[in-house]
Amino acid sequence: MRKVFGTGYSVSNVTKMHGGAQKVVYKIDCTNKFSCILYVWDITMNYFQEEIANEAINERSYGSDLFEINNKYLLENEIKTPILYNLNKDRSRYTFDFAFVEYINGHKAEVYFHNPDPRVKDQIFEKVGDMLTGMHAKERPIYGKPNQLGSHMEGCHLLQLENAIMQLSYVSQHIESIRANQSKLLETLYELESKIEPRSRYGFIHGELGPDHILVNDNFEPYLIDIEGAEFFDIEHEHSFLELRFGDFYRYLKNDNLDRNRMLFYRFHHHISLTSGGLKLLHRGFPDQQFAKGLAEHHGIRTMQFIED
Repeated sequence: MRKVFGTGYSVSNVTKMHGGAQKVVYKIDCTNKFSCILYVWDITMNYFQEEIANEAINERSYGSDLFEINNKYLLENEIKTPILYNLNKDRSRYTFDFAFVEYINGHKAEVYFHNPDPRVKDQIFEKVGDMLTGMHAKERPIYGKPNQLGSHMEGCHLLQLENAIMQLSYVSQHIESIRANQSKLLETLYELESKIEPRSRYGFIHGELGPDHILVNDNFEPYLIDIEGAEFFDIEHEHSFLELRFGDFYRYLKNDNLDRNRMLFYRFHHHISLTSGGLKLLHRGFPDQQFAKGLAEHHGIRTMQFIED
């Protein structure tokens, strides 16, 4: 802290913040009343390290380099996210990368689902909707990370098709109803994918935007966090996830110009992926086992509804 901020910054307290499945997060308080966040990208503390080891370089959603790239892009485009003060990637003293990031004094957006004042809810979620509309309007003709060049001949949804097939294979090993109906589920997946028409414009999306990935400060201004997976992609991927995570509050975020076929395909993908993700957290010792179990069970049921309906 002293090396980065100066000799007047002496640490008085360090608090580990809970909830992260991929990086470790701490709040650091100093004797001069300054506070910031410390992000640590330690692969040994990541609950999805096996998947990361097998990911293609262009499909990664983990790593300090992606955080740095997306932080720069978002701030340059006036999309609020905590400021990156300092990023250390030299690994001369530690085996991991770490960063000091702005501390936003406030709450996650999900806290305001239960706020008794409808005016407060309107103010916050209308701002979230405006922020997302502006972010999704940032477009380019190829999908991928902001620093990726070149072109992709195939649609980005095919990446999610491949992922859904892998996750379905994992889930079928642990949930009997899905194992018994794996062929039907695969047929449905391919059928939904076959209805998607080509496109050549992609918007900038967060990639995993739940209400726990938006911080709201004391002035009710929203900030995006956990931004490593942000990229240019089909915005239907984002909106189908927003529908799942925001429930009734999705009305503030709705976009009337979405491709219905893409929405259905990505919704099915999310249910499969979240079932698998919940199971993996359950099997790998994630601290909140009840959450992991509930995640797998809920989305397993929703996955099956695609063939039952």
